Amino acid sequence: MARRRQIYEGKAKILYEGPEPGTLIQYFKDDATAFNAQKRGTINGKGVLNNRISEHVFTLLGQIGVPHHFIRRLNMREQLIRQVEIVPIEVVVRNVAAGSLSKRLGIEEGTQLPRTLIEYCYKDDALGDPLIAEEHIACFNWCSQEELHDIQDMAIRINDFMCGLFAAVGIRLIDFKLEFGRLWDGDYSRIILADEISPDGCRLWDMVTNEKLDKDRFRRDLGGEVEAYQEVARRLGLMPEGGDNAVLDLETHRKKKGS
Repeated sequence: MARRRQIYEGKAKILYEGPEPGTLIQYFKDDATAFNAQKRGTINGKGVLNNRISEHVFTLLGQIGVPHHFIRRLNMREQLIRQVEIVPIEVVVRNVAAGSLSKRLGIEEGTQLPRTLIEYCYKDDALGDPLIAEEHIACFNWCSQEELHDIQDMAIRINDFMCGLFAAVGIRLIDFKLEFGRLWDGDYSRIILADEISPDGCRLWDMVTNEKLDKDRFRRDLGGEVEAYQEVARRLGLMPEGGDNAVLDLETHRKKKGS
């Protein structure tokens, strides 16, 4: 498909004009950032892996009734999505203490939380995506109370499903980030899941060893980022066993399966 006009470029993805009104092409980059883009780097093949993993998770979520923007994968790095008005809130779902939560509250990383915790951050890179409360959301009308209820309900449902999905392949879902958007139909809109779900936005630990299989390997200079992303894809059945080249292995596997 011919590349169209660029609409937006973020830290990990580029959005292009889609082939039909109301659609966009989402391109996954290999760029890696951390600490509000203060740390930058490249993880070769990350875009290919994230595209495939996100496609897989979104497809499964759609099968259980979670509405989302994903339409279909176009190639190794691009997918066709519905154009939405992004709600300026990052929704962070936490099952286990890690990252900023451990630092803020002094809770040892790896501590199982007594219940699933949902936090909200205001989407603004210049401000460092600050933590906000529901009162901020209501006060500044970033979304309506009804929309927030829909977001909360979907976040819990997504978490329940993904915990089971990853547990089945020996991975513990520590926490993850979600974004939502308004899909407009004339004067009416509804909230649907947007962005991506991949090791970029999820903390994923091996259930036995607690080995990190996510972007924390980049954040904390642990190395082995590509291998970790590949391992997640392999366990989900998206890559053959034993390969060491993210791009070539994934494309070969795709052709064999005819997907």
